[in-house]
Amino acid sequence: MPIILSDKSTDNLAPKAGVIRHVLVVDDSRLQRKLLTLALKHWGFDVAEAASGEEALEKAAVQRPDLVLSDWMMPGMSGLDLCRHFRKNDGDDYTYFILLTSKSEKEEVALGLDTGADDFLIKPVDNNELRARITAGGRLIEMQRSMAESNRVLSETLGELQQLYDNIDSDLKEAKKLQQSLVRERFRALSVGDLSLMLRSSGHVGGDLVGFFEAGADHIGLYALDVSGHGISSALMTARLAGYLSSAAPDQNVALRKASNGLFVPRSPEEVVADLNDLVLDEMETEHYFTLLLAYVELKTGNMVLSQAGHPHPAIQRADGTIEQIGTGGFPVGLLSGIQFDRFELCLDPGDRILILSDGVTECPRPEGDMLGEEGLAALMQELGNVRGPAFLDAMIRRLIEFNGSADFPDDVSAILFEYQGLAAT
Repeated sequence: MPIILSDKSTDNLAPKAGVIRHVLVVDDSRLQRKLLTLALKHWGFDVAEAASGEEALEKAAVQRPDLVLSDWMMPGMSGLDLCRHFRKNDGDDYTYFILLTSKSEKEEVALGLDTGADDFLIKPVDNNELRARITAGGRLIEMQRSMAESNRVLSETLGELQQLYDNIDSDLKEAKKLQQSLVRERFRALSVGDLSLMLRSSGHVGGDLVGFFEAGADHIGLYALDVSGHGISSALMTARLAGYLSSAAPDQNVALRKASNGLFVPRSPEEVVADLNDLVLDEMETEHYFTLLLAYVELKTGNMVLSQAGHPHPAIQRADGTIEQIGTGGFPVGLLSGIQFDRFELCLDPGDRILILSDGVTECPRPEGDMLGEEGLAALMQELGNVRGPAFLDAMIRRLIEFNGSADFPDDVSAILFEYQGLAAT
């Protein structure tokens, strides 16, 4: 069936030079190939010819065409089979595929589209229609290549972001190790009882910190603090605060003073908290504040002197299992100047223990949203009444995971457990 060339000149109607430059014409009829080639070259395209599907694949392997015009019915490999081969090897360089056919039934057209053909031309081919289809194909190829380039740039950007994330993640893991190292000892057996500490950040690093320090021959100091917010800036502030309550450098510990005999002894806890409040407001350029509980234990008697600055109430579990949660509440450190901080006292008898913890415990939520609260904490302590030392803190974490439904807590969790046994009878 002959191909119809328009009688009118198509010089001014030729497709503009664009993404389609190289065209492969595939037809077992030499005459029809030449007629198509003549029109395409007249429009300025670089044209190659193939008499079969097999020859077309050989030429495409040397130079991949932007457009294929292929007869549907050919001996050996059909136009549909040729189209399948192109679609299997399509990458970023998409080839627009037009089938030339005398078939006009909807079923045949649907089959061609399912195979991967982009368009059809019914033979005999009209040059004006061919020109329009090539122009439309050029627009689609241009969009496809633009998307491919955008995807390439996006992929490179994502790769760079992933590398950046990996570097940050690596740094945060190291920062976590450093922050965890601030709690030098997680357990110490004292002559009058056992001291256990736990620090668990909700992310890589957090704003909680717990610790203890020797405060003379007869006292030990305990502190638990919770810096506002989460992440790196909160962690940096906890690291700085750890220096002000250092166990390794008593001369730099603001909670200690040097007595006339040259030994370090505890200062009044409420004065220490007030000094920290002034220090944060006057010397630290930060918008962070923190809650704090500072306590001293007189080892021989079990008497404790405490100052509470917005931190949760400590929970005392007496030897008979009863729970007491006491404290003055107080105002967080680093919010307002001129705040007066109070002190209160309590006494531990042999067999009693005190739990000082962050609000990440009492404010740990269920999936439904309600929190553990002070009542839930009391119930948890009674349930674990016979569990001692670090095992108690580990069991508490397991109960919180069960309560929360996940090990990913929304806030940092930290605690100090001091179990008082008193001086051994002599």
